[in-house]
Amino acid sequence: MTRSTVFAPFDIVEGDRRRGIVLLADHARRDLPEEYGSLGLPAAEFDRHIAYDIGVETVTRELAAMLGVPAVVANFSRLLIDANRGEDDPTLIRQLYDGTIVPGNYPIASEEREKRLDRFYRPYHDAVDAMIASVAHASGHAPFILSVHSFTPVMQGFVRPWHVGILWDLDDRVARPLIDMLAADKNLVVGDNEPYDGALRGDTMFRHAIVNGFAHALVEIRQDLIADRKGALDWAERLEPIVDAINHRPDIHVVKIFGSRTGPL
Repeated sequence: MTRSTVFAPFDIVEGDRRRGIVLLADHARRDLPEEYGSLGLPAAEFDRHIAYDIGVETVTRELAAMLGVPAVVANFSRLLIDANRGEDDPTLIRQLYDGTIVPGNYPIASEEREKRLDRFYRPYHDAVDAMIASVAHASGHAPFILSVHSFTPVMQGFVRPWHVGILWDLDDRVARPLIDMLAADKNLVVGDNEPYDGALRGDTMFRHAIVNGFAHALVEIRQDLIADRKGALDWAERLEPIVDAINHRPDIHVVKIFGSRTGPL
């Protein structure tokens, strides 16, 4: 865990905003502000997926560099507060995660919950809002938003067969070509709304893309494939021409409200 006296809740990766793409990494890091110590957990827990999405920071930063586009990276561990949940989601601050009790989150006072929202969660989402607005202004059209995540090879004894999954709700402008182009590689098993469902009310894609009618998708890469730098670079190189090709599609940079399977917007 990296700690510093002044804890910045997010990093901005600069790029050409005129390209019309915004990359996001909600779970890129496992860091905690010094005042939170380790939330009462042994150090080994911060090597697990419960603390962060393994490999995602490198994939996101390298993909941003290859495409020449900006990214917003959350700097705090999801054990502190989960940037990819709505403020009213019961899993926003987890007290139990994949069999691990988080002592620093149990119990949690309403004042502490609000403090974490104000100091970490909301500044990150404000930065995402600002980046999207800046990219829209610089490019002159609606932005294309791509969120990068990773998933465990095994969950609750189930061996997940997918190498990568694409999550989406009702707007498939990005998801469908992304799935099709990845699946063109016959060595890849590509999940369509696997291993999770892309319809999660209040999550990052809902908040910043769906309600605004911006083309988007969430990419989930299996963690063992990107756990080292070589694997992460390989996946950034695989995604770069696909994302670039999608960015040139005529329907990507227009506002279209599709709604959500979670109910009325």
